[in-house]
Parts: sequence; structure tokens; C-alpha cells
Amino acid sequence: MSIEPATPARYTLRAGEARLPLNDYLGKPLSLRWTGAIACTHCGRPSKKSFGQGYCYPCFKRLAQCDSCIMKPELCHFHEGTCREPEWGERFCFQPHIVYLANASGLKVGITRANQMPTRWLDQGAVQALPIIAVDSRQQSGFVEVLFKNEVSDRTNWRAMLKNDTAEIDLATERDRLLDTLAPGLEELHERFGQDAIRVLDEPAQRFTYPVLEYPTKVVSHNLDKTPEIEGVLMGIKGQYLMLDSGVINLRKYTGYEIELMA
Repeated sequence: MSIEPATPARYTLRAGEARLPLNDYLGKPLSLRWTGAIACTHCGRPSKKSFGQGYCYPCFKRLAQCDSCIMKPELCHFHEGTCREPEWGERFCFQPHIVYLANASGLKVGITRANQMPTRWLDQGAVQALPIIAVDSRQQSGFVEVLFKNEVSDRTNWRAMLKNDTAEIDLATERDRLLDTLAPGLEELHERFGQDAIRVLDEPAQRFTYPVLEYPTKVVSHNLDKTPEIEGVLMGIKGQYLMLDSGVINLRKYTGYEIELMA
């Protein structure tokens, strides 16, 4: 995914060695067929089921990137010497992270690696996003996010997002309100990690648009596990979803699946 100011996000789909410019297929019929094969995205071995969005079961149980602390960074146990892959943890977790506010289906808080902006926001289908706090590690971002979750959700209503049922929000005003409300908790984190480890940002909000011809009024979701072949006219792309006139499909859910695409 990529984005330029005032232009819709552009999506590409990997098909073998080829990269298909999905935006070019808007308004055209598409057919997706699951062959029944699943391969682990890490080791490549065949798998009867995909775990954790693309892994075989042994990798899912072994890899640090599949541990519970990836979804809940505040539970990081690296300092206890129990990280599944310490070298991977040092590369992935001990790098700058950003705590942000976004609007995909309403106000939400989230975290991402600093080098994943704006990809993370596009992945969520956000129409607005604002970085609010920079930290030095993933665990620190988790502690800050937990603090903010006392006041604002960390979830996206994907159905509302796909229907574009999203009112504009003054993210800067919300940031200032939350920083004021949560000042005592932030001060505790400063005392724990140091003033320079958790830094409040003053950056402008970003806006995003998506390649959509028509938003659905009723969201019907396709499931390749139940219906291996789906088809329809591509009406839009937003976040992780292809929006067909026959229903929507979350491509991330089928990571590792072997899919035949016909257009």
C-alpha cells in the first residue's frame, strides 16, 4: 500500500512473482478461488489450518512474533529472560514506537513502530490519524496505550468502517483533552522510564482516502473456508478488505492460503 496527499491509497496484490495494481481493477469482475492449500508464511510447510494469520502450528507456538505480548506489549517478558527469540525481540521490540489516535469508525488509540506510518493507518482503513506520543520500546508503548484505553477504545468497528459511516473528529482537540486527563498516569511512566523515554509529539493530523466506487449499505462477509470460490465486481478497497458487489472479504484473514485470482 502507498499513499500520496489528496489521492486515494494505491493497493497491490502479490500473485506469485507478479504484483497486480488492484486499483486498476475497480469496476471490473473478479473471481477468487481457494485451492484448498495452506502454507506457513514463515517456514513454508503445508498446513491444514492457518494460525495467527498465516503460521503453521509449530511456528505459531515457537516464534516470538506469535507470542501474546505482540498483541499486548505491556506483557513483554524479555527482561525475565523468557523471550522465545531474544535476538528477534531485540530487533523488533527495542526500537521507536508511536502511540496514535485514529479515526476509522470513531476515535481509537493504537500503537505502531515508527517506521510503519502511514502503513498501519491504511491497514486499518483510517480516514484520519495523529501521532501523539513517541517511546523507545514496544513495551513502553503498551503501557501508554493501556493508560489511554481507560478513556478511549482501541478497536475499530469494521462494519462501520466499510460503510464509511465515520464522522470527522478534531484529533488535536482530543489529544489535548486526553493528555490533560491522563497527566498523572503519564507522569508515573516518566518517573519509571525517564522523561526522555516517553515524548509528547506536536504533529499535524493526516487524512486518507481510499479507492472506492460505492460503499455497501449492508455489509455481507465472504468466507473462503465455507465458500472456496467467490466472485463479483470490485467496488472498492479499504484497509484489509476487498469490497465486491457480492460482499466483502478480509484478505489478511487468509494469509497463507493459495488463491487463484481471475479478472
